[in-house]
Amino acid sequence: MAIYDSPKFILGVRALQGFLTIITLGLTAYVADWWSGYWHASAPSQVNFLLFCSVWAIIALIYLIVVPWKFSHTQAHHKFAILGFEAITMFFWFAGFIALAVFLGDRVCFGNVCSAAKAAAAFGAFEWIAWTITTVLAALHAFGRGSAGSSRHADPNLNMAERI
Repeated sequence: MAIYDSPKFILGVRALQGFLTIITLGLTAYVADWWSGYWHASAPSQVNFLLFCSVWAIIALIYLIVVPWKFSHTQAHHKFAILGFEAITMFFWFAGFIALAVFLGDRVCFGNVCSAAKAAAAFGAFEWIAWTITTVLAALHAFGRGSAGSSRHADPNLNMAERI
């Protein structure tokens, strides 16, 4: 059995992704609230995008947990749809944590809000790593290398006449 076919492993990784998402959501919401309260303007787009990544990840996690669990024999549980959700979410996290890290890199930054923003960028990086792992596993599963029963090689015991 492939690692992607192990429900306990996948559920554990999903729990980690959910935990990191909630932490990042709280940190970015705090930064956005502080920014709009202190400067009386909207928060920087980098902070808002990482906030969006957290909300998107919650939606993706709901799909990626519920559909294989309850709808495994329907069209909603298509291996390429799962791969698509995984890949899009991975790219969102990559863009989000990089954008916030670059934004914070050239600013004079101090105080609790600065620490929260830096922590949000760091947790975003860990999120990206977690989503990269599940995206690779989903790609292996989608393209036939993720389960023992999906061999691409012909059965050497078959006669040529049987293959036709």
